[in-house]
Amino acid sequence: QVQLRESGPGLVKPSQAVSLVCAVSGFSVTANYYAWSWIRQAPGKGLEWMGAVTWRGDTYVSPSLKGRISISREMSNNQFTLHMNSVTPEDTAVYYCARDGLHYGTGYDYWGQGTQVTVST
Repeated sequence: QVQLRESGPGLVKPSQAVSLVCAVSGFSVTANYYAWSWIRQAPGKGLEWMGAVTWRGDTYVSPSLKGRISISREMSNNQFTLHMNSVTPEDTAVYYCARDGLHYGTGYDYWGQGTQVTVST
């Protein structure tokens, strides 16, 4: 059974950096042709794709977030991490990680439960 679990600090002050970890179990993050994405949903807004890391370790970032976020992969722990700097209240959202089986036509087929990040003084 594929499971994804996000973890993070919850509350962050403006201008700080934050890292969110997605721990994956039941499936390898290096399995061929899968990508692993970060997606967020701010209050009252739709889902926003932020970026992804592929099975080969290539990373892709949304143009709107380029320069503010990066994504890394830790194969030894079978997890991947979102790093975001200079957060503002507009970054307040529920952050999800998801498996992307695009190559197989399955789309985002497994999701974590989401972790709330609130940016506030």
